[in-house]
Amino acid sequence: MMASRLQRVSSLMMRQVQQQVRGFHQTSAVASSQLFVHRDDDVDEPFDFTPETLKKAEAVISIYPKGFQASAVIPVLDLAQRQHGWLPISAMHKVAELLKMPRIRVYEVATFYTMFNRKPVGKYFVQVCTNTPCLLCGGDNLLEGVSAKLGIKVGEMTKDKMFSLSEVECLGACVNAPMMMVNDDYYVSTRTQ
Repeated sequence: MMASRLQRVSSLMMRQVQQQVRGFHQTSAVASSQLFVHRDDDVDEPFDFTPETLKKAEAVISIYPKGFQASAVIPVLDLAQRQHGWLPISAMHKVAELLKMPRIRVYEVATFYTMFNRKPVGKYFVQVCTNTPCLLCGGDNLLEGVSAKLGIKVGEMTKDKMFSLSEVECLGACVNAPMMMVNDDYYVSTRTQ
């Protein structure tokens, strides 16, 4: 009888902790601004490598041993995204063609890594970290402030297409939390310990 009561209390306490944790940090696939699932009917537009980007891609591919060119998929996808601003399906198809690999393998990489934008983003892509160290140091307040200043929510773009806002899990600068990125530039806290 005592063991049964102890189990019920323990179960109740666990549910309460889970609810508190969920309320403390509200990140979900739905709230995320990234598309982690590949769909052929997503927004798409024509893509082809420019001669300059193709030259860079070929230089990257040449680093890999013959027969292992598919290993260049991440840097070549990055080149395609930098050229286009985001990664449409047509760009993934060109990458697959260039690397002589199945399209599905390129889709798997592009939908797994959050560094690849599967929908258009603004000229200035703002990413605010809300992972544990940043959250404990005010990352949620930073996100809220940026959202209010830009007048958009996470996953949205300003009407003038200048800014997009994304909540991210980790940008690798936990020691200087909270932090954010704008395009490729990191902005960290200047607070003193």
